[in-house]
Amino acid sequence: MARFYGRLRAVVEDSPLKTIKFFVLAAVLVLGAGGALAAERAIYPDPSHATADIAAALKTAAASHKRVLLDFGGDWCGDCQALDLYFHDTTNRPILEANFVLVHVNIGHMDANVEIAEKYGIPLHKGVPALAVLDEKGVLLYSQKGGEFEDMRNMESAAVTKFLMRWKPVKPGCSAVMVNC
Repeated sequence: MARFYGRLRAVVEDSPLKTIKFFVLAAVLVLGAGGALAAERAIYPDPSHATADIAAALKTAAASHKRVLLDFGGDWCGDCQALDLYFHDTTNRPILEANFVLVHVNIGHMDANVEIAEKYGIPLHKGVPALAVLDEKGVLLYSQKGGEFEDMRNMESAAVTKFLMRWKPVKPGCSAVMVNC
């Protein structure tokens, strides 16, 4: 760290032009880093879409004999971003697509769709992301009540695989452990 400050002092003391270049470079780096942090992937739709999205998912699930997977969270949530990456990795994507209709429910900053979270037994104060599983008729089968995935950034994709395998529907003629059945 002392080397850095020594170099900084040398640049500033050398010439006004070098000083200007240094501060321009520093500003570009700071703005670029801020932009990268703000450039999160948009996963969660506008909070006002939740009710319609769930209704559409239930229709699709009924027609395709899948379960509905409600993912409560927000784009600001790093653990929610990690969960979505795990949902779509090469191991989990086939399980998810074959067995679930995924609905991202935007909870704003813990102030939107609170009534939907309550309806499906999701205690938002325990953290997000939080998942609920519905059968094809909309009956609640499971909801995460203890913040099980709220530290997803420090978990592995295998935790999502285990969850998906546990809650996927067992189709006639299939084994509960078959991935694409």
